[in-house]
Amino acid sequence: MHKIINILLAEDEISLGQIIKESLETQNMNVDFHINGETALLAYRKKKPDILILDIMMPVKDGLILAKDIRNNDSVTPIIFLTSKSQTKDVVAGFNVGCNDYIRKPFSIEELIVRIYALLGRSVKEVIITEVIQVGSYQFNANKQILATVDKSFSLTHKESSLLQMLVEHKNEVVNRAEILQKLWGNDDFFAGRSLDVFITKLRNKLKQDAGISIINVRGIGYKMAF
Repeated sequence: MHKIINILLAEDEISLGQIIKESLETQNMNVDFHINGETALLAYRKKKPDILILDIMMPVKDGLILAKDIRNNDSVTPIIFLTSKSQTKDVVAGFNVGCNDYIRKPFSIEELIVRIYALLGRSVKEVIITEVIQVGSYQFNANKQILATVDKSFSLTHKESSLLQMLVEHKNEVVNRAEILQKLWGNDDFFAGRSLDVFITKLRNKLKQDAGISIINVRGIGYKMAF
């Protein structure tokens, strides 16, 4: 299984940003989403992502200024600009501040994924081959959100698929409950916690055909998946 790609996304259109985040996270990517350049810069300094996807027109600090600030100390981390601007001078301005690629809106998620892998030196063919993960006697396809045995198949919701993927990626390790809640629910309050408990129960029910698979509740810490 390939290392998770950590992405910092800055996009002030919340609905578009959420679509990008959810789509990329089905591709073994972790997306830290921000709606302005100032909070994105703080997150960059704290987390040092593998790649940045930046909208140009943003409040507080736009993408060009953000990229310039990053390039003052980092000439390596790839930067992709997203923009609705189409004039040549805008493209030139983007490359002048150090971006590596430029995608005009509207665009397809598939195109974005291909460009991310190209900049990181990953093979798209390699990703397609490894999209099905063996989980005990089950086959789990996170991209298609399907969990299947020889004689039965389950369609998973996006959240079920993301939760299972997170547990599988940390097989035999305890995944912190608060980390799961922050990543998949966006907060760790009481109601999100109860929702997580429901989703854990749903996954256990779907995985019960293989007695060798267990999702263990490590009291006060989180969950561990063993198989």
